[in-house]
Amino acid sequence: METVLSSTTPCDVLVIGGGGAGLAAALEAAKLGRHVVLLEKNPMTGGSTSWSVGSVTATGTPHQRKAGIQDSADAHFEDMEKHAGALAPRDNLALRRILVDNTTDMLDWLMHLGVVFVGPEEEPPHRVARMHNVVPNSKSFAYHLTRHCRAAGVDIRLNTASRQILVEDNRAVGVLATLPDGSSHTFRARLGIVLASGDYSAAPDLKASLASADVATVDAVNNTATGDGHRMALALGATVINGDIVRGPIMRFIAPTRPSLIQKLPPVRWIASLIALSVNFLPQRILRPFLMSFLTTAVGPSPELYREGSVLINTNGQRFTNELDQPNKDMAKQPERIGWIVFDSVIAEKFSAWPYFISTAPGVAYAYLADYRRNRPDIFHQADSVVALAASIGVPASALTHTLTQYNSGDRGMRPALTRAPFYALGPVKSYVVFTDGGLKVTDDLEVVKSDGSVISGLYAAGSAGQGGLLLEGHGHHLGWAFISGRIAGRNAANHHAVGSPPNGHDPEQADPHAIVPA
Repeated sequence: METVLSSTTPCDVLVIGGGGAGLAAALEAAKLGRHVVLLEKNPMTGGSTSWSVGSVTATGTPHQRKAGIQDSADAHFEDMEKHAGALAPRDNLALRRILVDNTTDMLDWLMHLGVVFVGPEEEPPHRVARMHNVVPNSKSFAYHLTRHCRAAGVDIRLNTASRQILVEDNRAVGVLATLPDGSSHTFRARLGIVLASGDYSAAPDLKASLASADVATVDAVNNTATGDGHRMALALGATVINGDIVRGPIMRFIAPTRPSLIQKLPPVRWIASLIALSVNFLPQRILRPFLMSFLTTAVGPSPELYREGSVLINTNGQRFTNELDQPNKDMAKQPERIGWIVFDSVIAEKFSAWPYFISTAPGVAYAYLADYRRNRPDIFHQADSVVALAASIGVPASALTHTLTQYNSGDRGMRPALTRAPFYALGPVKSYVVFTDGGLKVTDDLEVVKSDGSVISGLYAAGSAGQGGLLLEGHGHHLGWAFISGRIAGRNAANHHAVGSPPNGHDPEQADPHAIVPA
């Protein structure tokens, strides 16, 4: 394999990716006394973990015990099959078992690091409440994990992109990377490498080859999730399982370009604990802005908006879809793949209180029109006339007027006409691929497997990169797998036999391999 001459940085364990899985892997390896280097191509850690709502599904937690809930990993295992539905026969049951058996320890571990949760909340078909929600927001995970990684001596290299896994004698021994200044650099691992590089939701070529051309050009929520780990492992003969399972196209409101005051709050333990304690005591007018922090992520509009008469229009001011059919797919074909949800004051009044909510973060809160006016003024538009509304959202007034006239004259089925001022628009809304579920095939120890069934020694995968056919339907399972698989992969990489030593554990510096437990 051709390599580029460059300077070299040695380490014991090398982790690729600084999201939840990568940070968990790095911390576990460092706690075993290993010298760990973590490579993250972005200017900060967090990855897709920081884009999430922040739900973690777990059993046997302090929150469940406080609520008087009796639960078990076996029950969780059974309920995950219900979430998977028709896809259930394609699930990796061994990895599902690892996930459900380790959620209790995972939540305790996160709480010990300083992460604060509220809950648990119901999410059928789970038979009991298992969903735990982070406060004040999902950036809390990366904040605390990064802090502990640095304290444990992890060498975190930001703005450093991994390009190629280096292999000698069928063993992964290092990575060729590009440093912030554009130069090439080799990072060499004495023990093991962990791929925690996320999914390929922002990789058109991988989406086209593994899923379909229909989703290839649909933008990702996390536009840096370009499947780097998948690509590097595939070059070594690895294989992807369930590559066709793609969550998208799905409509989401675009994220704000500037952080709100709530987002600027540091997710330190005392602030998060105060919010958690206040959930049952503070008046809603004070607490609500904190509960609405999920609106700053890529959240979607409720389909009920369309059923009650709202229409979707594109940048040309034209209605382009039957909103009750497949608007997500049709939005992905529009100019810039964006549009606006347009409605009148009758619908606005209806979506101001339960049960008519505009968006929800399951178990956290429901967002109504007033919440968008207050928390997302960048996508909230109100005007006394259709012409003024067109000016507010930047579409041709004549086209929008014609669109609504045509809709009101009968092109709406049984839905009500949009006639009562003021008029409203929410958006831009855009079709996204939220995540891809295709993961590298791995052993039960999370070591990467080639298409011929052989193992790439020393190369482990975690999180979305190491999903290995595991189905993670329902809220809170992707994050749970990220942390659990990251910890296991980090431990196993840290205890892999050193380069140049036999694989039976005779390296004098190696920790006892029997001390590894998947927890």
